[in-house]
Amino acid sequence: MAKLSSSRQKALLRKYARNVKFLMMLISICLIVFFLPKQAKFSYEYEKGRIWNQKDLVSPYNFAILKTAQENKTDQKAAKESITPIYQLDASVENQQVEGFKNDIEIKWHNAGINDKLKPKYVATGTDLLIEIYETGILKLNAQYQLNSENYPITVLNKNIAAEKNTNELFTREKALAYCDKILTKHTDLDKAFLLDLLQNRLQTNLSYDNNLTSRLVNEVVDGLSLTRGMVQKGEVIVYKGSVINDDVYQKLESYKQAFEDNARTNGNRKLVLLGQFLLVAIAISLLMIFLYLFRKDIYADNRLVGLILLVITAMLATLSLAIKLQLPNLYYIPYCIVPIIIRILFDTRLALDIHLLVVLIAGFFVPNSFEFAYYEITAGMVSIYSIKNLIKREQFLISALIITFNYFVAFLGITFIREGTFLDIDWMDFLPFVVSVLLTLLAYPLIYLFEKIFAITSDITLIELTNTNAPLLRELAFNAPGTFQHSLQVANLAENAIYTIGGNALLVRAGALYHDIGKMENPLFFIENQSSGFNPHDKLPYEESAQIIIRHVSRGIEMARKANLPEIVIDFIRTHHGNTRVDYFYQSSLKNFPEKFINENIFRYPGPIPFSKEAGVLMLADSVEAASRSLKEPDEESISILVDRIVKYKLDQNQLKDSNITLKDIETIKTIFKRMLMSIYHVRIDY
Repeated sequence: MAKLSSSRQKALLRKYARNVKFLMMLISICLIVFFLPKQAKFSYEYEKGRIWNQKDLVSPYNFAILKTAQENKTDQKAAKESITPIYQLDASVENQQVEGFKNDIEIKWHNAGINDKLKPKYVATGTDLLIEIYETGILKLNAQYQLNSENYPITVLNKNIAAEKNTNELFTREKALAYCDKILTKHTDLDKAFLLDLLQNRLQTNLSYDNNLTSRLVNEVVDGLSLTRGMVQKGEVIVYKGSVINDDVYQKLESYKQAFEDNARTNGNRKLVLLGQFLLVAIAISLLMIFLYLFRKDIYADNRLVGLILLVITAMLATLSLAIKLQLPNLYYIPYCIVPIIIRILFDTRLALDIHLLVVLIAGFFVPNSFEFAYYEITAGMVSIYSIKNLIKREQFLISALIITFNYFVAFLGITFIREGTFLDIDWMDFLPFVVSVLLTLLAYPLIYLFEKIFAITSDITLIELTNTNAPLLRELAFNAPGTFQHSLQVANLAENAIYTIGGNALLVRAGALYHDIGKMENPLFFIENQSSGFNPHDKLPYEESAQIIIRHVSRGIEMARKANLPEIVIDFIRTHHGNTRVDYFYQSSLKNFPEKFINENIFRYPGPIPFSKEAGVLMLADSVEAASRSLKEPDEESISILVDRIVKYKLDQNQLKDSNITLKDIETIKTIFKRMLMSIYHVRIDY
């Protein structure tokens, strides 16, 4: 079979990549729809105390008015109080204790020193007291029912026969003993202390609280309570346009919403609900892809990055759906701001804001008080994006969390004031879910690290780590090629200031500048910035070989960078910082000294490619300008200005910046910055 042509292969690869992209979109849409709650959405948004600005709302069917939570709570309390605690009578206790008392008399009588003729009276008196007390009943008071008094009604069960009594009619052990003391005081001919000592050991409860039976009766009564009060008839106006939504109207609206959702679950067409959700999610995902195609073609062309974005969106909406199904007490516990933070760190501000808006719009269909939810989360998302616009230090995550919390707090106060109209009635516990949400947002940090490793992305956090001059590769560069290291630092300062002014990733260009010349560590003395003794090894080499040694620092730098696991986006700076220019010094020297010899220009030319980003283009200019400035014998304002203009013009003439997206206006800005900074470096006095 004949091999496909190169153009045909590229066309097939593009088609295959496009098909994969559409497949990922479809899978993402289907997963989101699968996770979302399958019920029709109630059409109306309302708040207590607000004006009803829509048309008169007429009930399409009969429905019951639900009781409020407070009404249900009051009814349950009354129902529980209507049930008296159940006590079971144990008749065997009386017989056991009376017989025990008689045995105690027999055992202790001889040691008591009492006249034997009185023994029958002692037995009879003690026995009568015990029988009287046990016939009345001895119980232990229950703290659950002992509210403001020790007296409360109970139900006594004796062989399944119920009798209503009050605790003030019954004995506790303490009351029984006091009663014995009172009665025995009247019997002056008896030894009260002796009898009381025997009786107190025989006073045991014969009425025991039956918790299981009492709880069952309470539950039956509570379960039997009606959850509704009254009806709204079909055709009846629920709320008139322009009227205030008071407590009564609000409860009718809540009841209508519940009836609507119940009716939708039983009678609604599930397939149409599913289709509606699919269309809404499909629109949102399609808008995202259009945004990427129009404004971030680099991401759109990379299915790996598109897959990451779709994964983050799907995971967040799946989390929301799970929270709804688990009936989470408050949906604001979910860390919605984690999405814009992850996208901002891994990509950029515009994309983060666009994705956050789409996620909130989809979520708004399935959460209560959609407008209020959208206001909270859109403002919080915007704050989270703005607060980490330029991520320089790790502690910005904590600062961002504090700013997000403050935004939530101000929004919470504003919405509460509108709704309640008072400061005193604010329930501060309602703000707790927002605090938890912000704390969970800090999970973005480990998630970013995870996504970086899985999807091979370089975030600003990684760039911060790479620009630390104590990083292993930079320490090695500083030790083996100190001149090159100092040159790299100066280039980093020049390039960073320039890219910051014209717009671009300052962290990225700094990282690229610090590592762009690491290949010089292989032969540091062959580069002039590392020569200090006046000896130049190039003096003994042919011009072609010298040129190849100089050019080789690019390929060797790429090898070192990959061995050290530097990101490809940083390695691109090593690859492109000389573009495909010539090593002019050795090329011109060869032409001058060997005019009759054929010179292969490619031997003296860097392999390229030329810079293909604004950051790489700025680095190329900064590298050339900084290196050339070292050759100035007496740097002054004029010589520096001429040097910068000449270097930049040369790069433009060589078409080295045509793919770097740098405008002529940017070029003028870059030159101005380079001139000012070089004059500062060389302490040139500026004439005003």
